Amino acid sequence: MYRIEKTHYGLRLTFGGLMDAEEMLRWKTEFTVQVEKQTEPFSVFVDMRTMAPLTREAQLVVQDGQRNALENGMQRSVVILNNPATTQQFRRIAGDSGIHRNERYLNAFSELNWEQVGLDWIERAIEPESSKARASAQ
Repeated sequence: MYRIEKTHYGLRLTFGGLMDAEEMLRWKTEFTVQVEKQTEPFSVFVDMRTMAPLTREAQLVVQDGQRNALENGMQRSVVILNNPATTQQFRRIAGDSGIHRNERYLNAFSELNWEQVGLDWIERAIEPESSKARASAQ
């Protein structure tokens, strides 16, 4: 299952369950259309808390989608996860696609305020670690 929503900062993606390569191809087609509609630099918020690890074929589709977003003006992205295997997988995919420098990963179990911390990154370029330090100082 996936959902793509337009937002003031760009796009919000939600992924869940077990997604095969065919479903990822449908996502990539829709995502590409939305990415190409962006008229200025944009960011992407990705909620993958309920997504299972992907097959190799599905990973390649995601990698192509990420590369296309980067080439079309994506500035930053944040990925919210809670599965260590999926986290490791998406860190590798980001390295392969080239978006790793501008992507941050948040564990929904350990980062209780994950949504705000993620928005701070994509909207204002506040590093997630800076958000934690600021909160503990208050």
